[in-house]
Amino acid sequence: MSPITHFLVGWSALERALPARRDKALVALAGLAPDLDGLGIVVDFATRTLGLPETNYYQDFHRLFGHGLAAALVIALAVAALATARRRAAVLAFVSVHLHFACDLVGSRGNGPEDIWGIWYFAPFSTAHEIAWSGQWPLVGWQNMAITAVLLVVVLRRAVATGYSPLAIVSARADAALIAALRARFGRHSAR
Repeated sequence: MSPITHFLVGWSALERALPARRDKALVALAGLAPDLDGLGIVVDFATRTLGLPETNYYQDFHRLFGHGLAAALVIALAVAALATARRRAAVLAFVSVHLHFACDLVGSRGNGPEDIWGIWYFAPFSTAHEIAWSGQWPLVGWQNMAITAVLLVVVLRRAVATGYSPLAIVSARADAALIAALRARFGRHSAR
């Protein structure tokens, strides 16, 4: 799934379990962290664009370092080090990372039905056992678009009710303006 969808899944599923906004942000961002192993795509693009010898870092390393138990533990420990409610945030970050894995297993297939993207849960230490699902839908499929749209509605409705949105991670001022605009348009009536 897209990074936006991963973030919205983590935010909508877990942010209510933490009182501090910083911890909410850390746990939601933990749901994005597994895709850091895909940043090789930037190098791959640059080498192709600049006419340098081609690299294949994205295909070689994406889902190898960030999509397994070791990464989930490292991410949870990093969140614990930065959070105020350390234990709770660490546990929820671990859950957030696993939500990322589940989303990828369900909806991140390539263009063809045979282009299934699995996860090696014990990588980078072992790639002996791949977790994959033959029913995986395409990364750019309508299913992912629909899920993202529904999550956006959920997050915005909750923002009206709670008085904050994920935008608070970036700017409290922008978040306040968004909440004011949403409340002016839709009122305070929203399901929590």
